[in-house]
Amino acid sequence: MLNERYRVSRIPCLDGIRALSIMLVILSHATGTVGGPPMEPGLLALGELGVRIFFVISGFLITTLLLAEYNRTGAISLGRFYLRRTFRIFPAMYFLVLCIVFADTMGWITLRPGDVFHAATYTTNYHFARSWELAHIWSLSVEEQFYLIWPALFLLFGVRGAIGASALLVLVAPFLRMLTYLFFPEQRLSIGSSFHTVADSIAIGCVFAYIRPWLSQKAVYLRFQRSGLFACLLVLVIFLFTRYEGRLYFQYAVEMPVSNLAIMLLIDWCLRNKDSAVGRLLEWQPMVSLGLMSYSLYLWQQPFLNRNSEEWFTSLPAGLVLTFAAALFSYHVIERPFLRWRPRVEQALFARKPVILPKAKVEGEA
Repeated sequence: MLNERYRVSRIPCLDGIRALSIMLVILSHATGTVGGPPMEPGLLALGELGVRIFFVISGFLITTLLLAEYNRTGAISLGRFYLRRTFRIFPAMYFLVLCIVFADTMGWITLRPGDVFHAATYTTNYHFARSWELAHIWSLSVEEQFYLIWPALFLLFGVRGAIGASALLVLVAPFLRMLTYLFFPEQRLSIGSSFHTVADSIAIGCVFAYIRPWLSQKAVYLRFQRSGLFACLLVLVIFLFTRYEGRLYFQYAVEMPVSNLAIMLLIDWCLRNKDSAVGRLLEWQPMVSLGLMSYSLYLWQQPFLNRNSEEWFTSLPAGLVLTFAAALFSYHVIERPFLRWRPRVEQALFARKPVILPKAKVEGEA
């Protein structure tokens, strides 16, 4: 059985980090809108950084929870996992899609062929001629594809095999990005959104969740993670690479993997320094509340922050007000009721029929 060090009750600071991430996305998408900040490459790049942080958190958190579940129960229930993800993700997303279809029907916006199908099937990251209003579903598609594959790898290959596959993706993804650019020019627009060219940002969180207990025993690593100077260095690396506009080879092979690692190390610094000024800020209740709403905010910021539109509802400050109003409705009327119903459905479906990961395949630890 996995070591007790994987036991999880609550992971602090992550909601605050999600709050910062959604702020970066909103600032990026507000750039160039009517009444918003002027177009500036550095601001535009913040949106991609915010999404990358979400990806790293997803890999880290989901893997930590899966390891903790096995440590606690001796099993990993894939059925429970997929049910939880379904109740957490689908209702709010499909509600957004229905609203966007209604807006298209009314003539308020214009969708492109394939938009609704690819959004509904979580394949928007392979649909390149997409309208602005549903374009952001590409990142949700990447995460949903991850949620589909990752727990199944645990069942098929055990913990070490799944982590090994994830580590391999971290190593191979830079080459996949370069090969796509060199030999598949028609796919260049997909680099950074197609699963095989961006999933290493999720995979690095998966690998780190597994090795974190081992790192916690290393005095040198802990000294770095207690240093405020080290955290500042990580922030500097992340933002310098975010603004980098040099050769694409360097961006694909070095910038993206190094910034992914820096993001993960910075997240770990925040988790280990929750009593610092930064930690207290991240656990400040308004930040936590904003982080809890980050999914709804991400869904609804795109329709109301559109630099390609001159409609009043896509300009500032109206677009920002409508984003928060729609997100509040989605969070309180759609998301939370489904999350309250989930335990009863879970109990009814899986109380006696867990899908168990064979013990023989998960013994051992990092």
